[in-house]
Amino acid sequence: MKILTADEMRITDRVTTDRFGTSSLELMERAGHAVARFVLRELPGRRRIVVLCGKGNNGGDGLVAARYLAEAGCAVSVLTLGNELAEVHGDLRIMLGRLPMAPITIKQESDLNLEGCRTILDRAQLFLDAVLGTGFRWPMRGLAIVGRKVLERYPRTPVVAVDLPSGWEADARSFSAQDVYRADAVITFTAPKLAHVSGLLTRGVLTLPGNLQQGPIVVASIGSPAEAIKSSTGLTWAGSSKIMVDRPRPADSNKGRFGHVLVIGGERGKSGAPSMSSVAALRAGAGLVTVAVAESILPTVAAVTPELMTLALLEGEAGEISSRNLEPARLDPILEKKSVIAIGPGLGQQEEAVNFFLGLLERAKVPMIIDADALNALAAHPGKLNGHGRLLVLTPHPGEMARLVGMSIKQVEADREGIARRFATTHAVTLVLKGWRTLIAHPDGSIAINTTGNPGMAKGGSGDILTGIIAAMVAQYPDRPAEAVEAAVYLHGLAADFAVRWQDQHTLLAMDTVAHLYEAFCFRAEDQEGYVWVQGMPGMLKENE
Repeated sequence: MKILTADEMRITDRVTTDRFGTSSLELMERAGHAVARFVLRELPGRRRIVVLCGKGNNGGDGLVAARYLAEAGCAVSVLTLGNELAEVHGDLRIMLGRLPMAPITIKQESDLNLEGCRTILDRAQLFLDAVLGTGFRWPMRGLAIVGRKVLERYPRTPVVAVDLPSGWEADARSFSAQDVYRADAVITFTAPKLAHVSGLLTRGVLTLPGNLQQGPIVVASIGSPAEAIKSSTGLTWAGSSKIMVDRPRPADSNKGRFGHVLVIGGERGKSGAPSMSSVAALRAGAGLVTVAVAESILPTVAAVTPELMTLALLEGEAGEISSRNLEPARLDPILEKKSVIAIGPGLGQQEEAVNFFLGLLERAKVPMIIDADALNALAAHPGKLNGHGRLLVLTPHPGEMARLVGMSIKQVEADREGIARRFATTHAVTLVLKGWRTLIAHPDGSIAINTTGNPGMAKGGSGDILTGIIAAMVAQYPDRPAEAVEAAVYLHGLAADFAVRWQDQHTLLAMDTVAHLYEAFCFRAEDQEGYVWVQGMPGMLKENE
């Protein structure tokens, strides 16, 4: 699924009308209907609804939603923020004429305190924010500010935003939380906009409005064909990988069809990291998984699960993997019939381990997932990194990325997309830059943005789990490596989202995420009614009613 700018969304709507014959009025009708259906399905207990409408197309979407909600038996009140209705023209005017109730026009803040208006607001169980849409540009002015104050006055009443929470610029990567309407869910149309999927960091602090950090962001199709949707950003959504719908497996499946993953890592005292990567690879569907570790920790790793095959590697004085394992007589049997290598978890930074990794990077020809201490080795030997003619996937967190590019973490976080794209294209690698809104940058310059995951993942071991899942997906889909990596990142975060439905984010462990991978694999981002859940999942709003 492409990610669009505000201008690209306007062009998409215009092409849909001019070339494909769907009128702007029909697009508005479909958008408003999609909002109403979402509210009725996801918030069925919220029957007293106040719709806040602006004077633009976003307000028109809100008027349509108000009509459908009223027809469904909800008690709907419409507050229009702006001038007299006689001054409204175009599609908005037509939708006003179809409205089954008389709207209340708010001309100034004091109007909110009029007896009838105050009673409606006090009794509201849900607000729809249809004030400002993709055409908005900062700063917020006039009566739009009054609408924001309404929501601030009723902090316990949920808010569903139409297209964007009012105050968001569709193309913005950051904003001040005090300048936007709060929101518990967003339903947008045709495609996500940049603001829906960006990190939205202000001065290093995440400032999503209301409960939207984990609240639903849903895309509804309103009839624009794929040919009308053009994007110049090179950005897509990670959850749209076609691999996600390639299930169930064929009836004649066998383990040989799903690849053989080799996990290499571990040193004395660090048996957990390669163990977690290996279990994750098994759970994510690899046909076979072998873990090769320093010989002194082999018994510990072998005891993790009986499905895991193991290999003992010669080790140095500190219990690290020795470079003596590069001798052809030792290395060739290790690499034989392996589909993917995942290296780095628990590897350590001893010179012997670093030399082993650098030698393996030069000699092994199969796809390689490079993580943890292997990334630090590359930072010290940047000339060794060259992905031409093979698949190399690097999975740094911001600190590791900073070391790879010789910058500070602050500099990396300030230009995540630019740095990730330049690094991936320069070195011909796939770069998974972890963090809030993990980026998957490909050698061709394209970037997929992931929107799953939660703060509970901020614990040791999460990166090891991701490495194993990526290796397993690449092993299963060797002819579709870009999609495989994107799907892996999406599934990892989604499994963590399922996990925190059963426990608190504070208590989440990396292996808990593995335990919920089955739910992630069963989940369909596009549900039966055509909503695409870019963030969140069906039913989560009902849980909070």
